Amino acid sequence: MHNRKEAALLAIFLVAAPMGAAADGPRHGLSAFGELKYPADFKHFEWVNPDAPKGGRLATIGVAARGTFDSFNAYILKGDPAQGLEYTFDSLMTRAYDEPDAVYGLVAASGEVAPDRRSATFRLRAEAKFADGSALTADDVAFTFQILKDKGHPLYRVQLRDIAKVEVLDPLTVRYTFTGTETRDLPLVVAAMLPILSKAYYATREFDQTTLEPPLGSGPYRIADYKQGTFVSYRRRDDYWAKDLPVNRGRFNFDELRFEYFRDRTAGLESFKAGDFDLREEFTARDWATGYDIPAVKQGRILLLTLPDESPSGAQGFFLNTRRAKLADVRVRQALDNAFDFEWTNRNIFYDLYTRTESFFENSDLKASGKPSAAELALLEPLRGQLGPEVFADAYKPPVSDGSGQDRRLLREAGRLLGEAGWQIKDGKRVNAKGEALELEFLITDPAFERILAGYVKNLQAIGVQTSVRRIDAAQYERRIKSYDFDVVMTRYSLRLTPGVELRAFWGSEAAKTDGSYNLAGISDAAIDALIAKVTEANSRDELRTATRALDRVLRAGHYWVSHWYRPYHYIATWDKFGRPGVKPRYERGIIHTWWYDAERAAKLKAN
Repeated sequence: MHNRKEAALLAIFLVAAPMGAAADGPRHGLSAFGELKYPADFKHFEWVNPDAPKGGRLATIGVAARGTFDSFNAYILKGDPAQGLEYTFDSLMTRAYDEPDAVYGLVAASGEVAPDRRSATFRLRAEAKFADGSALTADDVAFTFQILKDKGHPLYRVQLRDIAKVEVLDPLTVRYTFTGTETRDLPLVVAAMLPILSKAYYATREFDQTTLEPPLGSGPYRIADYKQGTFVSYRRRDDYWAKDLPVNRGRFNFDELRFEYFRDRTAGLESFKAGDFDLREEFTARDWATGYDIPAVKQGRILLLTLPDESPSGAQGFFLNTRRAKLADVRVRQALDNAFDFEWTNRNIFYDLYTRTESFFENSDLKASGKPSAAELALLEPLRGQLGPEVFADAYKPPVSDGSGQDRRLLREAGRLLGEAGWQIKDGKRVNAKGEALELEFLITDPAFERILAGYVKNLQAIGVQTSVRRIDAAQYERRIKSYDFDVVMTRYSLRLTPGVELRAFWGSEAAKTDGSYNLAGISDAAIDALIAKVTEANSRDELRTATRALDRVLRAGHYWVSHWYRPYHYIATWDKFGRPGVKPRYERGIIHTWWYDAERAAKLKAN
């Protein structure tokens, strides 16, 4: 349910890893709370085949709700950027996907965090270059920070606000100086993982404009071809400066990456089965259960893979815009939760393939459960005056229905909550004291969601809530989401294994007022802001778990969403033409950057 802008920015903000403890001098990698898995002289990550052949093509579907793109600038509010742009840019350091919070040197040969955590210094590799052969220097790193802070997506204002200055100490050394108390994440989330832009390139171009001019990057791929809204193709760069570094050995093996776009999921599935592209991650339960009963699967020409996913499943659901007065009362929002029959939906629409999401940190040890621990209470008690009593009880779980589709017990409870909130029944409709009807509009772009919503809408109307589903085009949807012009919207986002400053963008009060932020529900709560600060200040994994669980309790008690569902694995359908490492990266699919084209398998497919 992500759009491409979200995916591109998540690649920056959510994949990064924080730095909790000060480094002991310059290091080849940084981690949050423990030692690095890989020593300074490591040859390659364990989850790659270091001898993987280079060549061939991987064509996959553009994972996006919009089914289109109109820009190659992924770092501003305007436009809807193409998928895959992250493969054209390098960063100072890169993620190790078998560790929860560790990054290793890419453009930077080393990083050093000062003992007081007030600054971080990175030493760049002299051989780092942009795709046009120009040197990548500390000036480019400093320029990137400033241009993103001044003209980048509004989310950067939230993420970068605690950077006091960036200094170029020499052509290959840059130092970030931090302000405030929440500095744990800044060396990596802000410094090490930002894409590095060319200062010289943007000296003759407007950064804050959408464009279909392929950007100048320094990464393993470059844009080769595209048709707006239809496909975008990337070519592997034989002259990529970092191709032999330990962090890249065995990675980025395909000569071509191609992303195909479809406005309709059914059309995309049929195109895949016809062999028009190679690989598809399936997000529709009905299609996974019934859509692949075809000869190519039975013959083993198409493989159906279930890849385990040990990363937090994140938050997917119906997000309720509390900026709207009709959704400002927590009792109204809880009533909406009671009206959604997940059990019926899972059995009748999803073939029982999903589990109900209970937490904003589902599928992780950051999820709250039961009553607060003593450590959690130590954080919650000072905020008791701002919190409801339910925060100090068992962590909220969505109600379990009888699976009938219209559980009368839950609908009665929903009606009671609406009545308490001042919405009474009159002529079959819920109205307030002013006589205004309670009306909700669900905003969607994908017609597949109409089927999912049908039962929910029926229940809401049964309790007097006037409900409609409005499907609009991609451009209009983008505008309305960015300006929060909606009642209810469906989306999904995932969080890091070590969440930190990015939580401000999802639930912080400043983000609630910032156009284009991920705070779709408009959460603006001083207690939540205080608990986010506790998460970012955590100095150990235990402290992080405690703070995150306390935050989870408060968010769940606020009923800012009607949660959806999750599964702790990825459904992958692929034509049998690829090789893959014997070990999958624990916290990532690894498909695009660790698989390779197997010429022998591809030849067998053609022969059959």
